[in-house]
Amino acid sequence: MAEHEACPVTRLLRRVGDKWSPVVIRLLATGAHGFNELDRSIEGISRRMLTRTLRGLQDEGFVSRTVRGGKAMRVEYALTELGASLRDQLAALGGWAATHQTSRPEQR
Repeated sequence: MAEHEACPVTRLLRRVGDKWSPVVIRLLATGAHGFNELDRSIEGISRRMLTRTLRGLQDEGFVSRTVRGGKAMRVEYALTELGASLRDQLAALGGWAATHQTSRPEQR
């Protein structure tokens, strides 16, 4: 069990294997978004869960948070270089899943 817990893949999947992280990463792959833009774009996510997801991704170094000044303060989220490289890997995993979805026993 200790070996499993120490595995970097286990840690990564705990961070991005949740319901919302891949969705946020996919949206941010198209460019920087404000919080409200993300909130409107992701159907079914609560503002609290979006905040928690963004903080978790930021803590892991996948997402950057930039505060833009001016009359109306604006916070923008964007993928970091590390996040962009993760997006590529998630896309590959998604492609694999789509190709092999009928390989599961319950699909036969």
